[in-house]
Amino acid sequence: RSVLEKGLLKIMSKMGICTISAYRGSELFEAIGLDEGVCDLAFRNVRRRVGGIDLARIARSTLALHAEMSGGEEAPGGYYKHRRGGMHHVNAPKAVLSVQKAVRSGEADQWQAYLDEVQNQRPALLLRDLVDFAEVDPIPLDLVEPAEAIMRRFSTAAMSLGALSKEAHETLAEAMNFIGGLSNSGEGGEDPDRFDTPRNSAIKQIASGRFGVTPAYLASAEEYQIKMAQGSKPGEGGQLPGHKVTEEIARLRHTEPGVTLISPPPHHDIYSIEDLAQLIFDLKTFKPLARVSVKLVSGPGVGTIAVGVAKANADVVLISGNSGGTGASPMVSIKHAGSPWELGLAEAHQVLVANGLRSTIYVETDGGIRTGRDVVVAALLGADRYGFGTLPLLALGCKMVRQCHENTCPVGIATQAEDLRAKYTGAADQVVALFRHLAEEVRVYLAALGARSIDEILGRADLLVARDDTRGLGFDTLLTRADFRPERGYRTVARSAVGEALALDARRSVRDGAVIELSYPVQNTDRAVGTRLSGQIAEHHGDVGLPPDTIKVWLSGTAGQSLGAFLAPGISLRLTGTANDYVGKGMGGGMIAIRPAVSGGGTPHGAGNACLYGATSGALYVAGSVGQRFAVRNSGATAVVEGAADHCAEYMTGGRVVVLGALGRNVAAGMNGGTLFVWDPNATGPLHFAESAPPASRPTAADMEELRDILIAHVAETGSSRASEILDTLDDRVSEFWVLRPTGT
Repeated sequence: RSVLEKGLLKIMSKMGICTISAYRGSELFEAIGLDEGVCDLAFRNVRRRVGGIDLARIARSTLALHAEMSGGEEAPGGYYKHRRGGMHHVNAPKAVLSVQKAVRSGEADQWQAYLDEVQNQRPALLLRDLVDFAEVDPIPLDLVEPAEAIMRRFSTAAMSLGALSKEAHETLAEAMNFIGGLSNSGEGGEDPDRFDTPRNSAIKQIASGRFGVTPAYLASAEEYQIKMAQGSKPGEGGQLPGHKVTEEIARLRHTEPGVTLISPPPHHDIYSIEDLAQLIFDLKTFKPLARVSVKLVSGPGVGTIAVGVAKANADVVLISGNSGGTGASPMVSIKHAGSPWELGLAEAHQVLVANGLRSTIYVETDGGIRTGRDVVVAALLGADRYGFGTLPLLALGCKMVRQCHENTCPVGIATQAEDLRAKYTGAADQVVALFRHLAEEVRVYLAALGARSIDEILGRADLLVARDDTRGLGFDTLLTRADFRPERGYRTVARSAVGEALALDARRSVRDGAVIELSYPVQNTDRAVGTRLSGQIAEHHGDVGLPPDTIKVWLSGTAGQSLGAFLAPGISLRLTGTANDYVGKGMGGGMIAIRPAVSGGGTPHGAGNACLYGATSGALYVAGSVGQRFAVRNSGATAVVEGAADHCAEYMTGGRVVVLGALGRNVAAGMNGGTLFVWDPNATGPLHFAESAPPASRPTAADMEELRDILIAHVAETGSSRASEILDTLDDRVSEFWVLRPTGT
């Protein structure tokens, strides 16, 4: 019963359902491989994008399985990993060995041997196994675009430094930079020593945990990837076991060594498509020439979401399938989670075309792409770009022993253990050879389809035909042709006039560090003020930035969203007035002070929701209250506010936060680093602390001195009367404060 209940709670959590009554009868799943009759009988409200088998075939399969089991011999299994005689896996041992021989030899016949194992000599396991290419007039191979042009469409999937060893992570980046493709940092940050070198990852991922997202990290990107979900485990965030969080990994992620890191399922600054548009706006303000990609899961309705992503000004939408690898999924998340990329890709492409938006955005797909044939199928269904995760790791020597999460990878690819990393033998040449084999295979298929380039076959699903035995799946919807005319380029945003003026007026300070003071009025349409300037500072000075108070900015009025987002060291923003959501999110230095206009009694409103989300350094002082989710995933900033709504300091991993006022619910949930001071004169604080919060205690003498220093700075910046009164008698107020600090930090 306990196992069943925990499994049910896990599924409800992944689907965003809080109560059993809301989940009961909701049919929040998709039927893949069941025909209309079965669904009408048992699953009337379930989404069904392809057909499948009927009750008679289900009965025959059940009886056959029963007969097989009644023979007295136990089935070999192999449900989760390969076992001889058991369930077939695409990445079977012979296929793994074949691809490694092919990339080390560079010989075409070795690649063909790999294709025989992974594609030609196994049963149909994937949707794309049930389609063939239409017969058309071919063209000579020498008329097809070169392999180099095709390889520029390839990218490696998001695999973090932490999940992978430093050596493997850097090898992938070197290989992709060499061929003109794109490597992806994953969500764990990256060593600044790699920036501006061939070891730099071109795509920098921004995930819900915001691990390692600093100004310099953002400045080093050619493209940002906002990970809304992961194809292999939708509804869950990234997971890195504590035994893989070494001192080095913790430094890059701004966390504590040895602590398991689990990204929250949602981005706490994205609860609508408008919020996503705001994050895209912030990133394009920080670095205008960087593309922004949004990663979605291949589920029912993804086409509608892709339209929203395009309207939010993204440059790329990634449709991620369920058959991709993941080194940190619980067993309950590996099977029956997500959908094949073929379904989501076709839907997204067709809906974007129908809404006149396909020409404005690139479509990418990933999730178990293993061959040039897979690439061509993806192109015919509408994909411009193609991501690979497991395959390049196999090229580097991965043996598919499926113990990535245990830190015991025997070939040094998915481990942080130094003795195992010493066994790593992978080289960038092997990954380059892999992608050249893939590109040359793609060229052969293009020639057979009478196409000179991939561009000529994008969306040409009519060139795919269903095989005779499709098991009743019915591919009519999937194989619908949807043409479009590419007109893509960099998509820009209309940045704030105040933010642009600030970046222009402070250009001398960015260049030579001249101290300067500037002042501007702001209104709620002035979004991301200070963010463009931060991008310029990070580009020239990295995370070191400029000395404190080099650029002093005085603002007055109501600031729009994302004031000081990704703020760089050296900038001080002092606002007389109030601000909207996301103040100081991702800030990596500098200082923001907000002094609301006081009218009447009560606590004035200072700023909105999700302020200081994912901050790594700097200071924020607000002489007023803030909204929900304040300082979520703060990992290094110091902050003082005079009231905070629900979920304050949730999953905080570093830094210091002081709350001098009323609290909402669920305070400090999952907090595993840093220090939270709570002023609680009415002794109601513990009622607001989450069950998973660290233990609350009264401050020590050292705590009171630390608190005094923070409050002195707060009063100096905001003139807070409340903080001033507390400071006057601070020594007598020890019993009015709580300190929440995880044990051992």
